[in-house]
Amino acid sequence: MTNMNLKDKITEYPDFPKKGILFRDFSPILKDPSSLSYISDEFSKHFHPKDVDVFAGIESRGFLLATILALKYNKGIIMIRKAGKLPGKTVKLSYTIEYGKDTIEIQKDVIKKGQKVVICDDLLATGGTAKASAKLIEKVGGEISGFAFIIELTDLNGIKGISKYNCKSLVKY
Repeated sequence: MTNMNLKDKITEYPDFPKKGILFRDFSPILKDPSSLSYISDEFSKHFHPKDVDVFAGIESRGFLLATILALKYNKGIIMIRKAGKLPGKTVKLSYTIEYGKDTIEIQKDVIKKGQKVVICDDLLATGGTAKASAKLIEKVGGEISGFAFIIELTDLNGIKGISKYNCKSLVKY
């Protein structure tokens, strides 16, 4: 597939979810099958199949990207969710985000020791959620193969907290 300008498909919403935040929404991309194919093709150029056992989606938009990539790679997905959303035994981690604090969790037995995981989310901002997700995956025995983001807000420097990992963002602002 030829090069595609995904920025043309991203909608901007000023002052969401609170005043002073410019929310960049990738959901218009989801309506366009050629954009979805482009996204999976671009990430498949970056992450070799032998380096991925499973994709982890960060709630909730990361679930979509993880599913798209899992289908491309013929792999499964796991979910990283907000606290209280997963059944069974979980491992939780609290951390700071751009506008407050949050807690995420993963099911304790969802990853086999040594499994290689690519963590997926729609957006990298300050990196708090991404860094916490990596800690959770490692805590339950997984190895981080990298991060896949559709959008990266470079001025917030979120990549700094996860720079030791293999990271790929398709659109940078």
